[in-house]
This record gives sequence, structure tokens and C-alpha cells, in this order.
Amino acid sequence: MEFTLKTFIFYGFALMTIASALVVVTVRNIVHAAFSLMVTLFGVAGLYVFLQADFLAATQVIVYVGGILVLILFGVMMTSGRLEMHIRIERGQLLLGGVVSLALLMLLLTVIANTPAWKNLTDDGTKLPPTTERIGELILNGPFLLPFEVVSVLLLVALIGAALISRKEVRE
Repeated sequence: MEFTLKTFIFYGFALMTIASALVVVTVRNIVHAAFSLMVTLFGVAGLYVFLQADFLAATQVIVYVGGILVLILFGVMMTSGRLEMHIRIERGQLLLGGVVSLALLMLLLTVIANTPAWKNLTDDGTKLPPTTERIGELILNGPFLLPFEVVSVLLLVALIGAALISRKEVRE
């Protein structure tokens, strides 16, 4: 197996994702866990780039890192002084969690080992077009235009409802 720069960067993203995910589940400080989750999500986006799923990579960064994680951090920062939790972990829970984790790891490694290698080429040998182009065509010119517009209106209504609910003044 030859190590090119691309291979080195891929293993770097994989190692970064795994290490930061381990920090998320093992650290006791929730703010540190949230920031480590950000690194994990960036690593997953980098792995999507290696899969040539550019739309998924961009969506991962915009939606999860840019939106959901910021929401989590605001929630943590707003409640950190008022929320005091003492979680006690018993030995049986640790053992059961370790067994389940090991079983899932073995299942994942089995699936990886039995998955055949594939190339990003069509049957005639030409490269596949970017995924964003095909997704854009399906959404704006295909059968998914109506569901896309319905979801956009539904999200707008939810945003307006959230703004109304969060207002401090009480209506008479």
C-alpha cells in the first residue's frame, strides 16, 4: 500500500474524527464536549469530501457545525450556571456499555471488511458529475419541487412561531 498525500490526509481526518468523538463521550466538562463535537463534525465533513459527496460535506458544515452546534453551545452557556447534575455510573453499566460498544465495533469492522472496493467511475469509464448538480436538478426541475417548497414554508412558519413564543412581553 503506497502512502500518497491524499492517503495521509484521509487517515488524518479519520484519526481526528475518532479521537474527538472519544473526547466527546469521555470528558466531564460539557463545554469541552461540545467543542470536541465540532471537531468531530468537521472531520466527518472531510470524510464526505473523500467520498466525493460534496453536497453532504457542505450540508454537514452549514447545518450541523454552523447551526445545530451553535444552538447546543448557546443552550449549554445559558444553562451552565443553573444546571447542576451529578451522574453516578455503576460498574455494571460500564461493563454493559463496553460489551455493546465492542459488539458494534465488530459489526462495523465486519461490514467494512466485506464491502467490495468501488471506484467513482461509470460503466464506460467516465467520471461521475458532482452530486450538487444532480441534486439541484432533482429539486428544482424534478418531482421534488413541491415537497421542497412545502418544507420551506413549514420551516418559515416554525421560525415565526418560535420568535412569537420567545417574546418577553405578554399580550392582552
